[in-house]
Amino acid sequence: MSNDVFEALPAVDADAMIRLRARLAAQASEAELIDVAYRTVDSPVGKLLLAATDVGLVRVAFAVEGHDLVLERLAGTVSPRVLHYPRRLDTVARELDEYFAGARREFDLRLDFQLAKGFRREVLRHLPEIEYGHTASYSVVAAASGSPRAVRAVGTACAKNPLPLVVPCHRVVRSDGSLGQYAGGPELKAILLDLEAGR
Repeated sequence: MSNDVFEALPAVDADAMIRLRARLAAQASEAELIDVAYRTVDSPVGKLLLAATDVGLVRVAFAVEGHDLVLERLAGTVSPRVLHYPRRLDTVARELDEYFAGARREFDLRLDFQLAKGFRREVLRHLPEIEYGHTASYSVVAAASGSPRAVRAVGTACAKNPLPLVVPCHRVVRSDGSLGQYAGGPELKAILLDLEAGR
């Protein structure tokens, strides 16, 4: 006779566990117990983490940022009530699919800018004005944001953009045309610009 008490337990049905988690998440949502819903999606630039509050999309994160670390930070800065609830992010996932397929040039999503403060938030609000397939220099964005001398601050705002892809900081380049830095890495920035240029 085995001493392993777990052998006596019935086998766990993986599909049943998925259904149970989905039902619990739906009930938590109905009871307004989810402050931050999240999901991951596959994309041509790797796995993306999407997170939303009731206000709107609050975070898009690339795999290189470490999804677990991003969720931990969301729990510390937004709310500890973070739950995997993909349904809340279905529209975001669909619009991203359309973007990567070349069928969408701008996003029509509610956004929650609470992770960006002050001038950074002002910069992020101006980035969607850079048209699909075009770029603007950090100095042009600084001027559009009301502080022509704040070129470095624009660079910082782009580097710390909590909503990359959707708020297109990848369209901001150096005055000499070189790419500059990007949260997903300069190679990914080049891929996005090539996608938008139709290459």
